[in-house]
Amino acid sequence: MKRFFLFLAVAFTALDCFAQTRDWVTTWATALQIAEPHNRPPEPGLAANSFRQIVQVSIGGKAIRLHLSNLFNADPTDILGVEVAVAKTMGASPEIDESTTVKLTFDGHPSVTMAPGASVVSDPVPFPLEDRMNLAITIQYGRISSTLLTSHPGSRTTSYIADGYTSDFSAPIAETNHWYTISSIDVKPRRKSAAIAVLGDSITDGRGTTTNGQDRWTDQLSKSLLSDPATRNLSVLNFGLGGNCILRGGLGPTGQSRYARDLFGHPGVKYVILFEGTNDLGGSRNGMATAEGIKEVWAKIVEEAHAMGIKVFGATVTPVRGNGYYSPDHEAGRVALNEWIRTSGVFDGVIDFDKMVADPNQPDRLDPAFLYENDWLHLNAAGYEKMGWGIDRKLFR
Repeated sequence: MKRFFLFLAVAFTALDCFAQTRDWVTTWATALQIAEPHNRPPEPGLAANSFRQIVQVSIGGKAIRLHLSNLFNADPTDILGVEVAVAKTMGASPEIDESTTVKLTFDGHPSVTMAPGASVVSDPVPFPLEDRMNLAITIQYGRISSTLLTSHPGSRTTSYIADGYTSDFSAPIAETNHWYTISSIDVKPRRKSAAIAVLGDSITDGRGTTTNGQDRWTDQLSKSLLSDPATRNLSVLNFGLGGNCILRGGLGPTGQSRYARDLFGHPGVKYVILFEGTNDLGGSRNGMATAEGIKEVWAKIVEEAHAMGIKVFGATVTPVRGNGYYSPDHEAGRVALNEWIRTSGVFDGVIDFDKMVADPNQPDRLDPAFLYENDWLHLNAAGYEKMGWGIDRKLFR
């Protein structure tokens, strides 16, 4: 008979919360935004139906807890039941290993209602989570908004809707490549562990990767870290949002408005990677002025992170020549920003994605071998593999 852990609400100091620890560490997370009209759930929707979402965690452990969010919903959301199980695929089907199914509770109850703007965390439950395990999260919904709702549009993973309150997904009635409601998963690790949180845009979100392939550059970094005994204790948290900007405009909450929640709001974070700027620069009227604005935000984040004992690595902005974002003015801003990232001394280390993926014969554009749909901005799966495995693991030792 499965035995549930009691959930204890513990008040952590900043240093306790972010130190390497055997306490809770977030193993998977995603950035949240309002679902745009074309990214809302397909008919018949989520209300009074069941929804199965599949995620691939980074590090394993002996117990888990799930965070759900109603951050952008205008109405209450009724969660009638939640189950987790080992998924048989990375998202290509809703199949699970039914023998691994565990029902989650919230303050001892199987159901919970989230008020608008609220979030909830499940009671901890024993679960033998393995590194890079595919986990299926099945939510049975009561009421939920069909318009303003909390989502992550760029899941690159297929989710499934089943009719009514059920755990049977043998014949799903709809599917969609988006996530809703889920925000993060914490794990009780088997060894001292910590997390790396990444702030980014569509390149981090995985535009150009393989749907149900789990091959974003952050996934590749996780695999690289797990291959090394010195870094196998680190999870990687992807807070990339497609079309996102740091300063203003773009899609979703701006980087400067969301970084505190995404980077500092999860247990176990010891490292941060800052990798944004493409959309700010590409949409700007003054590349150099935009670069200066990004520098100010990056320096502020570094200062706050250092006060909590967190190291921050700056990642250079990748080339865009050939894309509509490119102009001599925008390129001047990108070059200036990258030079500052490399030489300012503000960061604890530098990840030079620009040099990793640039065309060696024309460094203001991507290497053609890494192009996705010839848009000269996003990379293909090979490019993301180059990025993830190209990061020096010594930064995290």
